[in-house]
Amino acid sequence: MTTAAVFRQRVTLQQHVVGQDEYGQPIDTWQDVATVWAAVEPLRGREYFAAHQVQAEVTTRIRIRYRRGIRPEMRVLYDGRVFNILSVIDPEERHRELQLMCREVV
Repeated sequence: MTTAAVFRQRVTLQQHVVGQDEYGQPIDTWQDVATVWAAVEPLRGREYFAAHQVQAEVTTRIRIRYRRGIRPEMRVLYDGRVFNILSVIDPEERHRELQLMCREVV
């Protein structure tokens, strides 16, 4: 299977930014970092059970091409849904792909 066939969903990565309004009051916002191709994979069955043991609320794995600077403090937007990133995995430390273990915000 080619990479293009696997990464067929568009997701937006965002980071949390604290700024100030014109009166000097703090404003919490989310700023787009990048829009990338991804594979959004809901976890199920044994895979969900294994993830559940490590992180109680992991519900989705989002795979993207390797990109520096992706951190658990960020979030992912996909198809009108919001996913908090719980952990970022670089399989075999090969810098080819990142697996974002996420929890959907309801």
